[in-house]
Amino acid sequence: SGGKLIEINRWFPSSKLCSNCHCQISELPLDVRTWTCPSCGTHHHRDGNAAINIRAEGIRMLSSSGTGEANANGEDVRPIRGRKSKMRQSSVKLEAPTIASA
Repeated sequence: SGGKLIEINRWFPSSKLCSNCHCQISELPLDVRTWTCPSCGTHHHRDGNAAINIRAEGIRMLSSSGTGEANANGEDVRPIRGRKSKMRQSSVKLEAPTIASA
């Protein structure tokens, strides 16, 4: 439905990477479900933290691929379902033309 599937590297350390400060811990056994970042002190749930990191990596890969999917002009990147809002951002400048007087 207009989406894109981005495949990130199988070995991307999504669970071991702090989604707050990007510090990477060296070991995280599978039975450890929560952990605290030694750098910034943020407490993480393993799966929630991994989901945040996977999303961020996918967005990073999209924006660096040059496909134009990531929009830096302030417009919505994904289409909005339902009725279109009348109050929508636009990258087009809405300025009146300058008329030079003689």
